[in-house]
Amino acid sequence: MSKQYILFDLDGTITDSGLGITKSVQYALRAMGIEEENLEALKVFIGPPLKESFMEFYHMTEEDAKKAVEKYREYYKEKGIFENQLYDGIIELLKDLKQEKKTILLATSKPEVFANQILEYFNIRQYFDYVAGAELHGPRNEKLDVMKYAMELAGIEDVKKAIMIGDRKFDMESAKELGMEGIGVLFGFGDKEELQKAGATYLVEVPSEIKELV
Repeated sequence: MSKQYILFDLDGTITDSGLGITKSVQYALRAMGIEEENLEALKVFIGPPLKESFMEFYHMTEEDAKKAVEKYREYYKEKGIFENQLYDGIIELLKDLKQEKKTILLATSKPEVFANQILEYFNIRQYFDYVAGAELHGPRNEKLDVMKYAMELAGIEDVKKAIMIGDRKFDMESAKELGMEGIGVLFGFGDKEELQKAGATYLVEVPSEIKELV
């Protein structure tokens, strides 16, 4: 297989961001009067849009969920964003793809401003030709919309030349809806059953296996 356009998710694919995200959620819940000591239970927030997650998992009204998102960002932009680390092998993978003249894109439901900050923090921004993220206060926050935006940025007309790499069902479902193949990574926050059910074309256990598929 030879793909020209390689789309990457961020959380759970490029970086292990679990600690920063769950501590940010914990901070937001506390601000809303909810105590949750178990950070592991908050990993369900990694991947999908935040507002919908607060509404789904803590039964908040839309208005309260919006307030919770603001509180989340209050902690995240100061501390949570840096409670994060690159997965082993990611830098080597990005270098190899760049040497092969692949067009590398980031497609994340994380606000674009934070996504760029994370790439700069880990000194990997130079490997990405385009960065597509959610809007802080705009309508673009669903994964499908972010991926469409990424395709527009890169001028992708033939989805057969592109592939999406991610760790959650949102990545694989959106890729499938666009007619794009998807690689589900098992080192992130989703599991094999979730990724297979969502229509992943391939599954990998470590970043180095991705290179063999693209």
